Amino acid sequence: MPTSYDIPDVLDRREGPHGEVVLRRHGDRLEIISNGCFLMDTSDGRSERRLVEAALEALACRDRPGILIGGLGVGFSLAHAAADPRWGRITVVEREHAIVEWHRDGPLSALSAQALADPRTHIVEADLVAHVNETSDTYDALCLDIDNGPGWTVTEGNGNLYREAGLASCARVLRPGGVLAVWSAQPSPEFEETLRNAGFQQVRTEEIPVARGVPDVVHLAIRPG
Repeated sequence: MPTSYDIPDVLDRREGPHGEVVLRRHGDRLEIISNGCFLMDTSDGRSERRLVEAALEALACRDRPGILIGGLGVGFSLAHAAADPRWGRITVVEREHAIVEWHRDGPLSALSAQALADPRTHIVEADLVAHVNETSDTYDALCLDIDNGPGWTVTEGNGNLYREAGLASCARVLRPGGVLAVWSAQPSPEFEETLRNAGFQQVRTEEIPVARGVPDVVHLAIRPG
């Protein structure tokens, strides 16, 4: 018979321009659900942290590199970046106002309060796809975690980001030699090929074991220059 532990407790439910977004508690985990699609929870976070670490490693000895994190999520990537003094400016682009509020004043603030207070941190409330097409800012690292992977997007429009035209926009906001890191729930040889066709170099995929299920992956690629 199900217990209260087995049934998620909805903490907040919002309707936004991209549909419904829900924050719920399931046992000791907080979960974000978008339009009925599970996005992430607070149970692990090692692959989200690795997304940032791998990008920094790929930049070698670049001094105080700037990073753009696509997707605030539950805050693992932001918190990990802010905990590392080697990063310079840390920009996070998040399109869901509700998620930003959950971090500023809600249940997710326990994970991100210190990072949000860091003077290097800047939150931009915008759609990531539009941002990389429109911004004049440039970055040394672009770390994307807005979908469950290139072939499993949260909304249909996000799919454009993983095609050659979208990757060209990513390259445009990267400084020469900058790194693109893309989180995914599964590897995608097709996406690797698209990265190469878009002009990226040193394309590789790193698997990250997680507490439950198959490994997550981070796709890595370098803008020439």
